[in-house]
Amino acid sequence: MALAFPLSVAAALSARPAAVQADAAPPGETGAAPEAVLPPDDEMKLIAITFDDGPRRSTTTRLLDGLAERGVQATFFLIGEQVEGNEDVLKRMDDEGHQIGIHTYDHVKLTGLNKTDFDAQVDRTRSILKGVLGHNDFLLRPPYGMTDNGVKTWAGCPIILWSIDPEDWKDQNAPREVRQIVSEAKDGDIILMHDIFSASVDAALQVIDQLHAKGFLFCTIDELYAARHIDLEPGEVYWNAYP
Repeated sequence: MALAFPLSVAAALSARPAAVQADAAPPGETGAAPEAVLPPDDEMKLIAITFDDGPRRSTTTRLLDGLAERGVQATFFLIGEQVEGNEDVLKRMDDEGHQIGIHTYDHVKLTGLNKTDFDAQVDRTRSILKGVLGHNDFLLRPPYGMTDNGVKTWAGCPIILWSIDPEDWKDQNAPREVRQIVSEAKDGDIILMHDIFSASVDAALQVIDQLHAKGFLFCTIDELYAARHIDLEPGEVYWNAYP
């Protein structure tokens, strides 16, 4: 019987010792090698799915339910002003292994700001997230993907953009979003979506199921780059982790 293939890279790596042990069993004995074994780390088809603009209780919690059912961890870039009243949603993200990042306090373009205004958007949000979660290892995604020297200098953390953007905010058309993402997906991609739209939640879960069937493993941003042996550096901008 074939080994069930995990959807997430974390599950794959945790499953690896069992797969290796099974592979070592003599043929014909209980625990003999499964038909499918996990590929080496550098041969996995890895992809990160990310969500901006949340949390929104109605849609984000439904997305978290779907991710939990699939054993998938995602990365969420949050709006600071939306954390109040949703602290439990934020804690759930963290508890369930999702990565969390900053998407400014109220979705302001960061380019051209002075240091005081930049800090009011980024450091204020960082403090809010730290106050809820107790740690301070957050990534930054600038609204609209816009960066300049000021953003890079003051970020204080890696800056994460994307390589696949279905522009789900435009028409909130789940079937179109699914077709586009699945057709474009490559090993090392970072998918941009928004967990504030019901259609995007529908699309994201369908994308996960379809790409899983194609052999992709899902991971957080940190997991994606760690698997590629790339150190994320503060102030540097990253779009993908192509091998």
